[in-house]
Amino acid sequence: QVQLVESGGGLVQAGGSLRLSCAASGRTSSRSAMGWFRQAPGKEREFVAVISWNGVDNDYAESVWRRFTISRDNALTVALQMNSLKPEDTGVYYCAAGIRYLRGRFSSNMASNVDWGQGTQVTVSS
Repeated sequence: QVQLVESGGGLVQAGGSLRLSCAASGRTSSRSAMGWFRQAPGKEREFVAVISWNGVDNDYAESVWRRFTISRDNALTVALQMNSLKPEDTGVYYCAAGIRYLRGRFSSNMASNVDWGQGTQVTVSS
């Protein structure tokens, strides 16, 4: 079993920045793509960003394109730098591991059986 622990959420004004981090432990795979998803109140969880196992390839949701940057230092950690935050970015952000992503565009079926973190709250005030 894989354990994922997110950190870095908080309250920020519109236009501000936050950096989320996720640390994996347990039965992790060194070739596992990792990513971030978010869930706003009353909405379904949605894809935000994904990065390949070696950190070379990535993809983003259109809503965060050119504002968010996903990165990973090694097989066990992934970060999400969020700039120019908007109120609509508010939600609980979840880290995920075991995504079947190699390169190119992300597809939802790549995350059909992944491990999830407990989530971290991001609130952007207007």
